[in-house]
Amino acid sequence: MPESNKLNVLGTALEACCTNPPTGYFRDGFCTTIQEDSGTHILCAIVTEDFLNFTKGRGNNLSTPLPHWNFPGLKPGSKWCLCISRWLEAERAGKTPFVVLEATHQKALEYTTLKMLQKYEALV
Repeated sequence: MPESNKLNVLGTALEACCTNPPTGYFRDGFCTTIQEDSGTHILCAIVTEDFLNFTKGRGNNLSTPLPHWNFPGLKPGSKWCLCISRWLEAERAGKTPFVVLEATHQKALEYTTLKMLQKYEALV
């Protein structure tokens, strides 16, 4: 994996978002991406009930367990690598989950500003 794929939005080493359950495109706990990741799962979020309801209404139910995928379902407070487009959509709708900057991939800065991300920074 290229070295640039290991940096966060702060320009430091990308930290793990969540390993239990494992998140990310590669299900390795990190919000890294490759060209084949059509969702661009690069934003580490701490989800809220408002966000979970919002994304469910948009066709992506993250709350319901899917045992055959080894996915327990998310609850408010869970960390998860989100698609940057869904996060931006939630921000416009006023349903924005918190952001873990240290675990959000630097590629997010191609879609939004650090200032916008800091507005929703999770204090972890």
